[in-house]
Amino acid sequence: MNYNMICTDIDGTLLDKNRELSTATINSIKGLDEIIETILISSRMPSAMYHLQEDLNIKDKPIIAYNGGLILDQDKVLSSTTIPNSVLEAAIGLVKSTSIHLSLYQNDEWYVPEFDYWANREANNTKVKPQRQKLEDTLALFKQRDLGAHKIMCMGDANEIDYLYKKLEDLHADEIILYRSKDTYIEIAHRSISKLTAINTLIKAKYPETKLDNIVAFGDNYNDIEMLSKVGLGVAVENSKQAVKQVADDLTESNFNDGVANYINKIFFD
Repeated sequence: MNYNMICTDIDGTLLDKNRELSTATINSIKGLDEIIETILISSRMPSAMYHLQEDLNIKDKPIIAYNGGLILDQDKVLSSTTIPNSVLEAAIGLVKSTSIHLSLYQNDEWYVPEFDYWANREANNTKVKPQRQKLEDTLALFKQRDLGAHKIMCMGDANEIDYLYKKLEDLHADEIILYRSKDTYIEIAHRSISKLTAINTLIKAKYPETKLDNIVAFGDNYNDIEMLSKVGLGVAVENSKQAVKQVADDLTESNFNDGVANYINKIFFD
């Protein structure tokens, strides 16, 4: 098959145990320059992806952020899909009686109600510092700007996260999709978007000669399943959820063992 694009997830897939790009990963992707388009596709915000693009020498390539909620081609917005503010209001109301941390993301802005354990952990993982502001004030700001959030991130005690997940699913299942990468996390996006819908939007807008069959994708978690099952070659890293491995066309070593780099070298350079 003639592959001309790689779409790769970041956390749990591309980054090593220190949440960094290994030398092997950097060298393998830099080696694809002029041969293959490499697109980072993640639930991260743009600023948490730009420094990785720079290290990989792909700063001129588009990015897919927020699980497909925002597609950027440098300064150009190719697609933007946000969560209705009614969902934000419901989420804010539900977490008031819990210890759950709730982060709100809009474009390249990240708002937290306080710099607690969860905010500091996420900032350390992504190398981005949030803005501190009351949740109600952030919601008011979004309404004033006639905007919604690209992502809601909920972090906290697993039992409380269970409660919140069920409540939001019961109330807003027709508007949002909820991902649980860990039992202490919920990532919320608009129901209409996914990594696969974003890839389709991107290739239609910028790469009309590319078909899904021409794409190699790498992933590890539930939000990668649809993407891996529909592209030409879907590859799961060894540390993937079992459900991800079941839909993948092939497996590679874990993210701790340069799985993506090893697979790129195998299919493009061996």
